Amino acid sequence: MDAEQLSPRQKQAIKTRQKLLDAGLKVFLEQGFQKTTISQIIKEAKTGYGTAYVYFQNKDEIFIELMEHVMKTFYEVADLPFEPSTKEEAFQMIQRQVQLFLELGIKERQMMKVMKEAIGCSAVVEQKWIKIRDRFIQSITKDVQHVQEKGLAKPALNPTLVARTWFYANEMFMWELVEKENFTIDEIVYHLTSLYTGGLY
Repeated sequence: MDAEQLSPRQKQAIKTRQKLLDAGLKVFLEQGFQKTTISQIIKEAKTGYGTAYVYFQNKDEIFIELMEHVMKTFYEVADLPFEPSTKEEAFQMIQRQVQLFLELGIKERQMMKVMKEAIGCSAVVEQKWIKIRDRFIQSITKDVQHVQEKGLAKPALNPTLVARTWFYANEMFMWELVEKENFTIDEIVYHLTSLYTGGLY
């Protein structure tokens, strides 16, 4: 529905909801996940408690929506077209995806740190992360199947297991870069891509 077609009440509802999300982001980044309370978010948003609970029942719900918003840009990287015609082309395309994925992790470093904390202490957020992870793995599985069908990759390898291995390696380095940069992105990208393509192709 276009914004012009919304009633004043609907527009106000969207505005209030967004105020809560904006307030949530501010408080989460300042306080971290564990120290943040729904009361702090409501106070920051300058809304009433009754109004706030119409949209979100707890801080976990607010955080999950914020997390999903951040991950949209990561999904865009995962969904980039992947139809290489040679192993060399596959290497270049995979290398570019890894670069973009890790750069996004650094760009969103503050939020990613809070996400890591939340995944470790909230069962609800952890379950959401598992779903997010599965979405990436499914996307990678399709890419592996594609290059196997084209005769570029080893046909004996299980696409899902390859996809899981590949995502977990990227995820581990993403969290490491978010916490501290022991190696440069270029070093990590080159080694990850070389090991992955060397084993698969």
